[in-house]
Amino acid sequence: MGAIEKNKSIDFSYFGGAESLDEGRSPRRTEVPRPTAEDDGKSHPGPPLDPTDFLWLMTEEPHRTRRMAIMKAHPEVTKLMGHEPLTKWVVLAVVSLQVSMAYLLRKTDPLSPIFLLCAYAIGGSANHNLFLAIHEITHNLAFKSVKANKALAVFANLPIGIPYSAAFKRYHIEHHKFLGEDGIDTDLPTRLELLCLNNVLGKVFFATFQILFYALRPGFVRAQTLTQWHLINLVTQLVFDYILVKTLGVRPLIYLLMSSFFAGSLHPLAGHFIAEHYIWDGLQQETYSYYGPLNILAYNVGYHNEHHDFPSVAWTRLPALRALAPEFYDTIPSHPSWPMVIVNFIRDPEVGIFARVKRKPKSHGDAKEQATSPPMTPEQTS
Repeated sequence: MGAIEKNKSIDFSYFGGAESLDEGRSPRRTEVPRPTAEDDGKSHPGPPLDPTDFLWLMTEEPHRTRRMAIMKAHPEVTKLMGHEPLTKWVVLAVVSLQVSMAYLLRKTDPLSPIFLLCAYAIGGSANHNLFLAIHEITHNLAFKSVKANKALAVFANLPIGIPYSAAFKRYHIEHHKFLGEDGIDTDLPTRLELLCLNNVLGKVFFATFQILFYALRPGFVRAQTLTQWHLINLVTQLVFDYILVKTLGVRPLIYLLMSSFFAGSLHPLAGHFIAEHYIWDGLQQETYSYYGPLNILAYNVGYHNEHHDFPSVAWTRLPALRALAPEFYDTIPSHPSWPMVIVNFIRDPEVGIFARVKRKPKSHGDAKEQATSPPMTPEQTS
């Protein structure tokens, strides 16, 4: 009787003629490393979302609550925090790889199969690695010094071809502090995107041009005050691009720009953009991890619940964080595959642009920011 009453409150006009929520639903996409009584990892925990709107919640973002619980249960977690000296050497190696590839392809036709294959397989993977290096450096996890981290981010930006590291920092820190807050967290799709892209063709377009959405959306949603680092980032990038074209011709720059496009398009590593915060399987869970082998190329960004819980833990120690608190992390649904996230996002009618948690923006005075922000050092918020 209770199930019947529950079904009466559901608008079945959204579900294509189905008479129950179990009829014709896509197979479950996420998995639970350690199933629980509440979630067996096989069935859908909740009904499909309303595809005409985002999921608006009044609850606090989950990471602060879980962070406090983990710190209480495992106070030794603080030993995992701090910068990772290895990061700068990885950045140097990948930047060197991309500059070398650009040099080697300087006489190759950009539309030739070998050029396209190199730009997709090597360049796309390398530049995506640099995207995530800049993400890591944004949290000041390469050096102790703020200025050294910002300088390294500008250096890591060089093979990407377009300056963005300085702007990314402020937007990303706000993404952590104000997760899901409409008009502040620029990782969220806009209402216009929902209206225009909420179908299969729209999702194909979105997945193909993800990099453009992430690059352009912040400027329309929330403008930044420019700083000297924005100028340093811009001038350094323009000088690098000019020298590259002047000495080697335009094809090396085309290779780098093409690499950046592929890195944020239909590329296996780009699955993390959708995997991290889109909602799946009727869950009201807004952050998902991925523990597969592609993390090797991606600074362990797949450990995304762990990263949002403790943004002061560097990439090399995120697996140790999960191992330290398995009772917290192994019961949370996660994605088994990044490439399949893209495929399922496109073909599954239960997930789309609408499948994001949003919250109404609040008044953010200093006291509020201190109460809701992750436990970062003062340097990390600079």
